[in-house]
Amino acid sequence: MYRLLPLIALLFVSAFGLPDRGQSEVPVVGATDELDAFWAEVSRTVAEGDFEGYAATYHPDAVLVSQSGGVSYPIAEALAGWKQGFDDTAAGKMKAHVDFRFTQRLNDENTAHETGMFYYTAQTGDGEPQGSPLHFQALLVKQGGQWKMVMEYQMTPATMEKWDAAG
Repeated sequence: MYRLLPLIALLFVSAFGLPDRGQSEVPVVGATDELDAFWAEVSRTVAEGDFEGYAATYHPDAVLVSQSGGVSYPIAEALAGWKQGFDDTAAGKMKAHVDFRFTQRLNDENTAHETGMFYYTAQTGDGEPQGSPLHFQALLVKQGGQWKMVMEYQMTPATMEKWDAAG
């Protein structure tokens, strides 16, 4: 019986569709502007090594999903592993940068699902910046007037051709 539940749900959605929430095919402009500001803040915190600011972009119960690692775990664990890089950036021992490009943006005033790529680079000393684009998805909610990421799904590496095409 439990194996049939996904099939029954699929048949129901196929037959009756999803509830009409008055959505258009164009994302809500205000929310997209706010989401652009959210991603700009994420980029700023990475570039400045602002660990507290970066951590504040996540909901306390957020989850990181890593396709390459085959794992899912609380963002608090991921943040603990990333903290040294932020500290090194803040101290000038390292330069870090992240850019975002989106291929699909689904949102309303209080929820968002963002699909695209991010390109994180890090540089220590006089070395060349190291990094590459990565496909990702993010699920966000707006609470108290602020967007918070509740799920970050880091997927497969992206090619430079895909990155350029998304620009």
